[in-house]
Amino acid sequence: MEKVRTIVLAKSVFADNDRDAQTLRDWLSEKGVLLVNVMSSPGAGKTTALVSLIRHLAGQYRIGVMEADIDSNVDAVTVAEQTHCPAIQLHTGGMCHLDAAMTWQGLKELGAENFDIVFLENVGNLVCPAEYDTGAQLNMTILSVPEGDDKPLKYPLIYEKCGLVLISKTDTLAWFDFDIERCRRSILARNPHAQIIPISAKTGENMASAADYFRRAANHLKEDRKCQNRTTKF
Repeated sequence: MEKVRTIVLAKSVFADNDRDAQTLRDWLSEKGVLLVNVMSSPGAGKTTALVSLIRHLAGQYRIGVMEADIDSNVDAVTVAEQTHCPAIQLHTGGMCHLDAAMTWQGLKELGAENFDIVFLENVGNLVCPAEYDTGAQLNMTILSVPEGDDKPLKYPLIYEKCGLVLISKTDTLAWFDFDIERCRRSILARNPHAQIIPISAKTGENMASAADYFRRAANHLKEDRKCQNRTTKF
């Protein structure tokens, strides 16, 4: 009887994508473009929050938006009409996430080098988008109050990967059993460095603070680029 063989898989199945993502990230940083990968479950308020954020940032930065969905162009139309920023729709052909190659294709179509900040609204899903590196320098997750404060316990990876978590729809706190402090503790237990900002795009609560986060990130990228250029000159 033939013995069972054990095969050691030393190479990650994500290795090729990780390499492409790092190449893209280096290119973006060289061009001074901040790519923000926005993740959440469907209906968490990604598009509404983006519209509010862009309105706070408009006039200071050149902003582009990529909307990813399995089908339809509803979100891209909404963003373009409400912010007047260039927006394109990416159809994933049934896939529940974007990878680095798909992101790069979208950036080329958008003309990413002409922007300071590009927001990528990933497919609504708390699992797959967290597994694939898009090449973004900044990952953020939006968790809405109606979803419940237990999501960081059930879907830890997406919170581990994010530098920023926006707790959205705080205007509905009176109607849902959602404990912000309990949620905050759950997120920080998985990602001690995460920045957590409760927001309401409807009332405007803390939207200015969220916009300041992106100002700091964009300005930091510009300063890093200046330092690199000085080093190159010498």
